Parts: sequence; structure tokens; C-alpha cells
Amino acid sequence: MTEATSSHPIVWLHHAGQHLGLVPTLGGSVAAWQIDDPQEAGARIDLWRPWDGATPDLYQLASFAMVPWSNRISGGGFEHAGQFHPMRPNRVGEPYPIHGDGWLQPWQLTQPAPDTLQMQLRSERFDDNPYEYECVQTFRLVDGGLDQSVQVRHLGAQPLPYGLGLHPWFPRTPGTRITAPVQGVWLCGDDPLPTQHTQHFPPGWDLNSGAPANGGLIDNAYTGWGGTAQIDWPERGLRLTAQMPDFAQDGGTDQHYCLIYRPPQGPAFCFEPITQPIDAFHQPGQPGLRTLAQGESMALRVQWRYSSCVSEVDAGQ
Repeated sequence: MTEATSSHPIVWLHHAGQHLGLVPTLGGSVAAWQIDDPQEAGARIDLWRPWDGATPDLYQLASFAMVPWSNRISGGGFEHAGQFHPMRPNRVGEPYPIHGDGWLQPWQLTQPAPDTLQMQLRSERFDDNPYEYECVQTFRLVDGGLDQSVQVRHLGAQPLPYGLGLHPWFPRTPGTRITAPVQGVWLCGDDPLPTQHTQHFPPGWDLNSGAPANGGLIDNAYTGWGGTAQIDWPERGLRLTAQMPDFAQDGGTDQHYCLIYRPPQGPAFCFEPITQPIDAFHQPGQPGLRTLAQGESMALRVQWRYSSCVSEVDAGQ
């Protein structure tokens, strides 16, 4: 089902009590992921903050894929195998190129199965950057959730380092919390580029014990992520879990990273599964990045599952 609410139509997939809207022409993005409200016939509950159907600002979409790298690259580009590759900023107000280039290009959509939608992109040195690749995003609605994957294949003759990520936005209530097993976090300056790694979390930042989705700014990558996470909305009686299986078999590394973007204001925050920390291109050893030769590929897979949860207030009654 296609809904032409703007110059970028939404294509809907309805399955297993869920409703997934994709916007292939606007960066291969997601417009909405919703479930049927068990309390009200015909009503839906947003698991990701929905797009308004009009604004072309990608940061207002429900989610988008980050390919062929995630987050920021400093230094005007990066060096690989003795060659410097210049990179230009790609978003107004951002001094550094950010989130790759897949989100800035139109994708092609197919439906290989009744429960599945795919979007494909062939990118050839977009905006004069060095990357040539093919990417496939797959979305499969299953009972109780969504299986999501991003797979990239390098097409260029010269090997290059790759990273992948997902950038979903979640609605937040006063009691929303994010919980995930992590070992450390990169602190940063005002850029925000990483300046110091620490295992001592600032107050309100420790995902191990659960961090509030409301509070001061967090725009930081966590290291040693165990690959699982949960978001609780106690006022909604709702929990969403994420599981990123070991992606070493998909051409990645055996390390997991995640990023929290918690703006001080606004109705939403981000929990981002990523394969490399911020500015990994300029960190020793380029952590999390995978060098792909021509024809080689890597993938990021996340299993999202929703369930009901009981708030502490309800549990104490």
C-alpha cells in the first residue's frame, strides 16, 4: 500500500499486527513502525517516532540506515593504505561528514515476501567521496517484532574501510529508560568528537543499571556493548528489546558498539546499534571498521521485539 502524503510516498507493510512504512525515495528511510493498540480498536502505538509525512529533514524520519560509515569523520577525510581520501561535510550545520551517504540518496524498493520489504542502493562515489558499493536493507515483520538487516558489498577496485549503523528515533515519556550491558563510553568535546575513553560513567549515563531517556545531552558511543538492549516505557506498559547477533560471521568484528543521542529537549531520543565508534577512522587501529576488497561484504542485523511490561508503581500495588 502506497500513501502519497508528500513528494516522497510512504510504502506500507501490514503484517502480524504491525504497520511498517518505508520512504525509499527519501534516503531509504523508515516513516513509521507501529503496532495495533490492544486497548483501542483501530488505534496504533508508535515504537519509533513517526515522520510527519512532509518534512524532507532526514532527522525527522523514524529511522534510517548509516552506510558506508556511521557518525562523524574528522580531519577533512581519512587515510587508508597510504592514500588520503578527502570527505566533505554533508549536512547543514555539521562541520564533519556524518552518517555515511546512503541516507542522502534514493533507494529502490521490492517486496520479496508477504512479510518482507527490501530497499536497494547502488552508490558510485556520491558527492565525490571514494566509496562505490551496493547495499540492501531488509525489513521482515514477524510475530512480536521486526527483523532488520543492512548488508553492503564493496564495488570499488581499491579496498576501503566500512562501518554500518541504524539510526532509529524513539518516543520518550517521563519514565522512559534504556538498559544495555556496556563496558565504557567515549567522552567528547563540544564537536562532539571523542577525546577520552572511560569506564566511569557520568551520572545518568550508565546503561548497565538503566539510563533515563530524559536529561542532559548525550551524543556518545559506548564500547563493549553486549549486543542486547531494552527500552521501557512504564507509562505505556511497553518494552522494546534489541538483539544484535554476533556479526563476525557477516564480515564484521567480534565487538559491539552502540550510541545514545539524548537531546535535552524534544519528544524523542536515539539508541543506535553501530559497528564502529565515532570517528573510528582517526582512532588507533580504526576500531570496528572492516576493510572490504572488491566484491567483499559485511552486514549488520538487529532483531527488535516488543512486549508488555509492568511499571514499578503497578508492581508495588
